[in-house]
Amino acid sequence: MELLEAIRTRRSVRKFEGREVEPEKLRAVLEAVQQAPSWANLQCWRFVVVRDAAARAKLSEWSFVESFFAPLGYKTNPAQKAIAEAPVVIVACADPSQSGSLGEQPYYLADLGIAAQNLMLAAHDLGLGAVFVGVFDEQKIMDLLGIPENIRVVGLFPLGYPQGEPKAGPKRKPLSEIAFDGKWGKGLESSTTP
Repeated sequence: MELLEAIRTRRSVRKFEGREVEPEKLRAVLEAVQQAPSWANLQCWRFVVVRDAAARAKLSEWSFVESFFAPLGYKTNPAQKAIAEAPVVIVACADPSQSGSLGEQPYYLADLGIAAQNLMLAAHDLGLGAVFVGVFDEQKIMDLLGIPENIRVVGLFPLGYPQGEPKAGPKRKPLSEIAFDGKWGKGLESSTTP
């Protein structure tokens, strides 16, 4: 699959087939993460691969944080079922001391965001699906997985074979709303818009 096609066709997957992810495909996804750029090439990320069904069930349970979801009208996290049913959940962590910061802006979040995109695009290229889950009880996950206190849990990625064809994603904003030419608010020339 060509890169631009993978970017255009990747979708968040929340329903998975029951089959396992082959070790070589899991390794290929992790190797794609390994190749991501990072601040000063410090590679602050760490990933815990969770395959145990009981552990995945706990991760699912802890991905509902009422104080976050209740004001939005949700009684569950839409990704909870995916976490429990995916054959693999990759828990993405970062060591903030191995990344930079500019004032109060920590770069470890950007480092991990870049690595996460590699993870999701590699999964898609291999016929797998994933979704980023960013709401969870961090301390409970750290305790369950033995993650040291100096490490931050940044996201959960249920990973597996998509059940059926993932639906087309939400319509994207036009470039004229998100990209400006030289100055904020100045539209791009028509030759740069599709």
